[in-house]
Amino acid sequence: MNNKNIYFKISSVLWLIWGFVHIMAGVITDYAILNGDIIGAVSGIADAIDPNSLQANYPNAAGAIIGQHGFNLLWIGVTTFICSIFIWKGNKNAILLAILTGGLADVGYFLFMDLGGYVRFAPGTLMTIVSSLAIVSSLIGLSKNKQQNY
Repeated sequence: MNNKNIYFKISSVLWLIWGFVHIMAGVITDYAILNGDIIGAVSGIADAIDPNSLQANYPNAAGAIIGQHGFNLLWIGVTTFICSIFIWKGNKNAILLAILTGGLADVGYFLFMDLGGYVRFAPGTLMTIVSSLAIVSSLIGLSKNKQQNY
């Protein structure tokens, strides 16, 4: 196995983990919303917040917004999970798609959830680190691949 392949394989495994965690987060969030548990859905995402501080009479529209977020977690997780299979072989399109979906999703997460102090280190912040490492390792693999082609 040459050096560039190891970077793609590392990235692939990291995106596989990241995708699975986000698929589960989407399913859990939407399950809570579909069962009328807005507080449970929000406290599942903002896990550093005391659930008692979330007690309120939420309008149905708030539940719909959280449900949409859960759906987005699900499809972004599925997309990166599928990309991880193709990243294993160094597919540039899969790398780009994973970076655009998972990477940009985590930028928003970092800006609003991590910096806001609403989440614990695991799983949220840890998954931001995982996606960052996946991006860096795939870009190193692409760089090494490009250097070999000269």
